[in-house]
Amino acid sequence: MNTLKKNLTACLEQAVETQELAGASLLIRRKGEDLVYASAGWADRAAGKPVRRDSIFRLYSQTKPITAAAVMLLVERGQLDLMDGAERFLPGFRHPRMIDAQGRITDLPRAPWVLELLSMTAGLCYPDADPAGQRAAAVFDWQQQEIAAGRAPGTVAFCSRLGEEPLAFQPGTHWRYSTCADVLGAIVEVVSGKSFGAFLKEELLDPLGMKDTAFWVPPEKRDRLVTTYEHTPEGLKAYEVHHLGVGPADEPPAFESGGAGLFSTLDDYAAFGRMLLDGGVFEGRRILAPETVRAMTAPQLSAPVRADLWDNLCGYNYGHLMRMCDNPGACSILASPGEYGWDGWLGTYFINMPREDITFLFFQNTRDTGTGSATRKCRNILAAAL
Repeated sequence: MNTLKKNLTACLEQAVETQELAGASLLIRRKGEDLVYASAGWADRAAGKPVRRDSIFRLYSQTKPITAAAVMLLVERGQLDLMDGAERFLPGFRHPRMIDAQGRITDLPRAPWVLELLSMTAGLCYPDADPAGQRAAAVFDWQQQEIAAGRAPGTVAFCSRLGEEPLAFQPGTHWRYSTCADVLGAIVEVVSGKSFGAFLKEELLDPLGMKDTAFWVPPEKRDRLVTTYEHTPEGLKAYEVHHLGVGPADEPPAFESGGAGLFSTLDDYAAFGRMLLDGGVFEGRRILAPETVRAMTAPQLSAPVRADLWDNLCGYNYGHLMRMCDNPGACSILASPGEYGWDGWLGTYFINMPREDITFLFFQNTRDTGTGSATRKCRNILAAAL
């Protein structure tokens, strides 16, 4: 495996040299053991601080699979029904409506189900240019106004306010990436009677030994938090993160975003990945039922709805807040049949490959990245080596 590490490290170093990213850390685990760890570049360029294995990154949308696991814990315990409507938990969803491209609003027969929230077919939006996206943007603007006024809305209040706005389409009829995971976090909070963060810590993070995963970074760990960067005409520059209701890392937030809010490390997330590969068991302790893991890693979208997926998801289906590969030849990487996972806005990436018994993690923090070129190249290097 020395050749594999050499090739992966060279790929990372090239990405640093060309300023695709400031620094990256990569971990591949097979059968629960390290296959390769590689890193290059900086956690903080100005300070000359290199990326380390225990560096703490902003996950952004890579938070979503953990949120899905929390939801499914409640489902397998009989505390939540996948056909429960969001209005049962969040009053803002009690009068569902939709708004079309011309801005016309009509009533809908029902609010989104939990199952539709898990598959991004609920009709919700992130801020965008169309009428529904503009209404979602207004909610995020309202949140910032409330924070400035010292009245920061909590997870349930914020997500219930989202529910007051009209949806982009009737639930179940289309796929649109959106605030679904945030709403699911609020539902977990209502059903469990605990804050979303407390529920995650007690039911998933602590049992999995994910000691560095949370919705903020305490002072004693702050030196391990990587600086976030953005591309500018002058090259990479430090970026002060405030996006989708997620802001500074230095205090517990009122809004614990199930779609974007967690911070984590390679080894922490590897534990979550290992638990899924082992059918819900981690180090001899059952976290999820095997039937739950099978549901979480199975495609949800019908062919007509699947047509709405982004072009870069060719070869994948979607469900439980993750992609699932069911047509490797159509993918933009050398993919493995049945692989599943997700990435984040700042460039973190997670995939489990059940056929190979591998968890692949690529962590960096650069604005507007998602699954970047360096990630795809490293995936291809791994596939060729296997």
